[in-house]
Amino acid sequence: MSEYNAEFGTNLQTIAFYTDPDQNALFVREADIRVGLGPATFQDVDGSRKVAYLNYELLENALVDSRADAAWVGWGFVAEHPEFAALCKRLGVAFIGPDPEVMERLGDKITAKILAEAADVPVAPWSGGPVASAVEAIEIAADLGYPVMVKATAGGGGRGIRRVESPAAMEEAFAQARAEALGAFGDDTVFLEKALPAARHIEVQIIGDSAGTVWPVGIRDCSLQRRNQKVIEEAPSPVLTSAQDAEIRAAAARLGTETGYIGAGTVEFLFEPSDEAFSFMEVNTRLQVEHPVTEMTTGLDLVKLQIHVARGGILDADPPPTRGYAVEARLNAEDTDRGFLPSPGRIELLRLPAGPGIRVDTGVEEGDTIPPEFDSMIAKIIAHGRNRDEAR
Repeated sequence: MSEYNAEFGTNLQTIAFYTDPDQNALFVREADIRVGLGPATFQDVDGSRKVAYLNYELLENALVDSRADAAWVGWGFVAEHPEFAALCKRLGVAFIGPDPEVMERLGDKITAKILAEAADVPVAPWSGGPVASAVEAIEIAADLGYPVMVKATAGGGGRGIRRVESPAAMEEAFAQARAEALGAFGDDTVFLEKALPAARHIEVQIIGDSAGTVWPVGIRDCSLQRRNQKVIEEAPSPVLTSAQDAEIRAAAARLGTETGYIGAGTVEFLFEPSDEAFSFMEVNTRLQVEHPVTEMTTGLDLVKLQIHVARGGILDADPPPTRGYAVEARLNAEDTDRGFLPSPGRIELLRLPAGPGIRVDTGVEEGDTIPPEFDSMIAKIIAHGRNRDEAR
């Protein structure tokens, strides 16, 4: 925030909302104002335990008591909850992101596919809407052709997704996907999509302003994944020609323009190198974990841009060009001997790389304690070079 204040001549202060395990976290230590939310979890009305960062009553009280003017939500918890954006709107707090109505439409993967088709954005063969039963799924999969993916329409993070290779495996996979989606997102609605085994995972970083300008500011390749979770991200993609890069960017911007998108977001695609075809997958209506590779190859600060457009700022006619190449690796606190389960505890030793072309984004320091309640990712290590080999 000090950089933003220096650049724009403002005097904005940061307010950190935190739960008990995070009371000594770096983001709390660096904030101007600190507001505690209490224990890490709470019992919801349905009897389930949920993270306190999703407790809307707590969040509303914290927003009112701290007299917050705006809410920046990063990429976790309420970042893709249109209900939180609506709460901010009701309280007169600026939500640094898209309007709740736009979030709701694009956050639902089924609605997003329909919107993409309306915006003339290619979409992979799919069920065309929700699928109500395993019997119906088997009928649709016969038309699509195996393998197929059963996907939750809500949420993300690799949950509520199952790959199905044959009719015999459908009933179990269908039930598992629905149950996981219900537990994670409170919505068990699923649809079917044709699996594209050899496809690359390509995504476009977009940012839009209130004047209707939508920038497609960078292409990222996120094909290296584990359990549907991204591990390595690159920018730009090593498999796209300049013409294909431009075509995918244009499609993402077209969807953003058609939906009146304001703020930062990511439009995700699958690209099949064999027939050089790309198809829309989904939209993440927030900033992505992997946004630094776009920043390293464009010179942009996407968080500053988020604040800029949220305050009514306007984007230039054209985004900056991509220069050079960047690679990001996620650093997770995990136990490799136990199937990469999270490994919370005190950080006794931490030596991070540094030097020309290296950037590290982290929220921990040596001596900090990693709590067991939250995600195991503790840092992102990014390298930038003139080309892919140098960045690697």
